[in-house]
Amino acid sequence: MQLNDLPTPALILDRQRLAQNVSRMRARAAQFGVSLRPHMKTAKSARVAELATGGKGPITVSTLAEADYFCKRGFRDLTYAVGIVPAKLDHVAKLQRDGADIKVITDNVDVARQIAARGRDLGRKFRVLIEIDTGLGRAGVLPDAPELTAIAAALAPRNEELGAELVGVLAHAGHSYHSHSVGEVKKIAEEERLGALEAALRLREAGFPCPVVSVGSTPTAVHAERLDGITEIRPGNFVFFDLFQAGVESCGMEDIAVSVLASVIGHHRGRNHLVIDAGALALSKDTGANEHRPGTGYGLICLPGGKVPLPGLAVLDVHQEHGIVAHAKGLDAISPLPFDKFPVGSRVRVLPNHSCMTAAMYDRYYVTDGGSAIVDEWDRVNGW
Repeated sequence: MQLNDLPTPALILDRQRLAQNVSRMRARAAQFGVSLRPHMKTAKSARVAELATGGKGPITVSTLAEADYFCKRGFRDLTYAVGIVPAKLDHVAKLQRDGADIKVITDNVDVARQIAARGRDLGRKFRVLIEIDTGLGRAGVLPDAPELTAIAAALAPRNEELGAELVGVLAHAGHSYHSHSVGEVKKIAEEERLGALEAALRLREAGFPCPVVSVGSTPTAVHAERLDGITEIRPGNFVFFDLFQAGVESCGMEDIAVSVLASVIGHHRGRNHLVIDAGALALSKDTGANEHRPGTGYGLICLPGGKVPLPGLAVLDVHQEHGIVAHAKGLDAISPLPFDKFPVGSRVRVLPNHSCMTAAMYDRYYVTDGGSAIVDEWDRVNGW
């Protein structure tokens, strides 16, 4: 099967680029002496996870549906890196019974008490990381916050053998995505390291165990200069990369491993644009890459077998199932598009702004080895 044989829109994965991306990140983790626990929220695929870890884990997940999927496929060392709510603890207990060593996270004293109480009720011990805010401002407690040790105490009441176990701290420097230089990313990476380490040291000084010190976003994992004191990194997007990551210099265009294959379904010469059958659902409405590369729109255009984007063409507008391809400088560009090069029915590939969001609407990857032949199909899990 060839790219031209696929129904469109279709999610295409270049296995060669994936392997190169994974190899570089695994080498980087080895260089710093830390474990690589890749965040599988980007790929949501066991085949990708096997390449990323060199086997069956450890991995990070963002939904309990992912945890179920990966556990059934032999990945047992899991961190569920979204704040746990008590209503989901029975599901976590089931995963434990199914053989998963799963860690959950919290930044809330009351939830910590409920985790411990529910664990005692079920005769289980929930393994917990405290989420630390090192600058993102989304969730987590500050490294010097009084509630840090209060959460630890709530998780580990004295003389309690069951319920909950504090295993460490976890931070995510997602604000690195808004950096405008490699130097700024390096600064955020060091702040992430120091913040997580400060929290870990406070817990240890207060008599609480803290064997795990976990950090990671793809930009900070790529550019960090020091990781001493850290035990593991959790980048996720690095397996595929995307236009946003290219904008913050985590990768080059030639490293982006996923794209959306689309068909040209119309010409609008009066408005100087092409119409493709990949719109808001096929590409997502994430326009974050425009922060670093204005004119990117909803993605850049490649030929089906092309390695890098065609100069000046982007998906500049989307409707549910329609994408509008025009000159990157705007829909009112004066120079005409090369309509004859893109007849109706021809194919293009769209490089995504945010590969995590773009991939979310698909149930499989059509895998290539860098060419036009489809060499495999890999499944992925969706939902919650």
